[in-house]
Amino acid sequence: MNIPAELKYSKDHEWVRVEGDIATIGITDFAQGQLGDVVFVDIQVEEGDTVDQGSVFGAIEAVKTVADGLMPVSGKVVAINEELQDATESVNTDPYGNGWMLKVELSNPAELDELMTAEAYAEIAK
Repeated sequence: MNIPAELKYSKDHEWVRVEGDIATIGITDFAQGQLGDVVFVDIQVEEGDTVDQGSVFGAIEAVKTVADGLMPVSGKVVAINEELQDATESVNTDPYGNGWMLKVELSNPAELDELMTAEAYAEIAK
């Protein structure tokens, strides 16, 4: 299982990559493995929306089940990965790269301190 050290992680199995005041968000390698083959990603927020930590940003539909994507941080949506409409498999094959789901401009950077390091996340992702 791949758990990149430079990312932050939520207990709900989302990852966060921070570059300046922009956070890129997706689901972890562990989460995609638990879901199985992802067949559809329904991002239910739009660019310009303000989203709160813990709120649902979308649904990840797999062959076995459907899971909510939960916001690990609060912010304003600045980008949605439109490529997932035609390349949903990238959530499974490249969850930390092309499988990203959305980007937000952080409204409360202190929320990052509530997220887990790779080491801490590895303890719950078993």
